[in-house]
Amino acid sequence: MTVSGEGGRPGVCAPGGATPTVGTGPLEARVRIPRPVDVVRSLRPLQRGPYDPCHRTDGTTVWRTSRMDSGPVTYRLTQDGPHGAWCLAWGPGAPELLDRLPALLGADDDPSGFAPDHPALAEAHRRLPALRIPRTGRVLESLVPAILEQRVHGVAAFASWRRLVTRFGDPAPGPAPEGMRVPPAAQVWRVVPSWEFHRANVDPGRARTVVRCAQLADSLERLVRCTPAEARRKLRSVPGVGVWTAAEVAQRAFGDSDALSVGDYHLAKVVGWSLLGRPLDDAGMIEHLEPLRPHRHRAVRLIVESGGYARVPKRGPRTPITDHRGR
Repeated sequence: MTVSGEGGRPGVCAPGGATPTVGTGPLEARVRIPRPVDVVRSLRPLQRGPYDPCHRTDGTTVWRTSRMDSGPVTYRLTQDGPHGAWCLAWGPGAPELLDRLPALLGADDDPSGFAPDHPALAEAHRRLPALRIPRTGRVLESLVPAILEQRVHGVAAFASWRRLVTRFGDPAPGPAPEGMRVPPAAQVWRVVPSWEFHRANVDPGRARTVVRCAQLADSLERLVRCTPAEARRKLRSVPGVGVWTAAEVAQRAFGDSDALSVGDYHLAKVVGWSLLGRPLDDAGMIEHLEPLRPHRHRAVRLIVESGGYARVPKRGPRTPITDHRGR
């Protein structure tokens, strides 16, 4: 299939269903996937806090940066009909990003067999048929922020991520919104000084885990070739990476629709109040969601997107934010 490029120049069809337009400006592609996709909602888990320097949302448009094997890229995704998106991409990694776009939008996500009995889940599934599980294929970009979020308040973790990426990441290629940055490369994470982690409110344990994972980055990136379950198991073999962290990575990098974030401070309570009208602990959540394998993460996403956090009664003080910089 051939399309017209800028100035009438011919373009070529990219692998996976993305049709790029070749020219002197950004690469352009219209992506179509078999099932409906809500671009903003489906990619929401990739954003680490409201001020993430790698992810911005404006209405039906998502701006993101990434570091592909071929280099950094900035891309803008705009909803283009129920089954796709229109993409503009800048930077050396743009052609590779276009190859990955269908998977990023959930082309590999197969919800067949997901038929929940619970009325709330069934209704959420009916109302949100375009909720896809994205697959970025970029392990370190999901792993580092997940490590920063271990055992701390989300607000603090998001601030740490923002500070470190702003300090050590690269400027976003192209006309990106102000303040956007490309996540640091593995070789940069390996040499971030301990005092910079300290200034970013990251304790020594999490800092060591980030550096250790950056040292293993080549091997970790190859986990995208494994089955999601095997990839999670291999991730957990890295000291400092537990069940929760591995699940958080699997959901994003591997598009794992079953990865359950066991150990999350809030999640079991959200699931319990949404489905049973009472809180659950991790063991209770696992037991209650067991019949939904291999779609437990899909069920959680539906619960969250249908207002699950709002169903948890607000009782007592908020979790305190620990400041490690004074230690």
